[in-house]
Amino acid sequence: MQTKPYNVLFLCTGNSARSILAEAVLNREGKGRFAAYSAGSLPAGVPHPLAISLLEREGIDTAFARSKSWDEFATPDAPKMDFVFTVCDNAAAEECPYWPGQPMTAHWGLPDPAAATGTDAEKSLAFAATYASLLRRIQAFCALPLATIDALSLKSHLKDIGENIQ
Repeated sequence: MQTKPYNVLFLCTGNSARSILAEAVLNREGKGRFAAYSAGSLPAGVPHPLAISLLEREGIDTAFARSKSWDEFATPDAPKMDFVFTVCDNAAAEECPYWPGQPMTAHWGLPDPAAATGTDAEKSLAFAATYASLLRRIQAFCALPLATIDALSLKSHLKDIGENIQ
């Protein structure tokens, strides 16, 4: 039986929107089963304001939110990751970071809402769509019987979540 939370790192290029949204959602939905973190290979420096306002509308405290490099999680004293999910969008020719080591990994690519154009309402809709997709994926992840599932089946489920849950 798992007595400590599973550590989960969400990686993206800029760590300003998707990965920060995923971190917030898993920390809420995981209810102590998971400790979620986020980082980027080329961090933007600050979270996107539309990501912050969306989280606040969802009742999520945003004090945790900061754009940071994945280097913070590659140090010897950093938490050991059990899972690493990339949320960048390969279809947009965006480079996804690679995480070395032994964590279970999966690619849950989504278009970058920070790249959305149009009116403020259209940009907000892009963030809402990304949030909704992440919420569905994270709820499916939280429902997996992690303590009893074998590694091969788990890897298959994680891949399926990223490919089939929009």
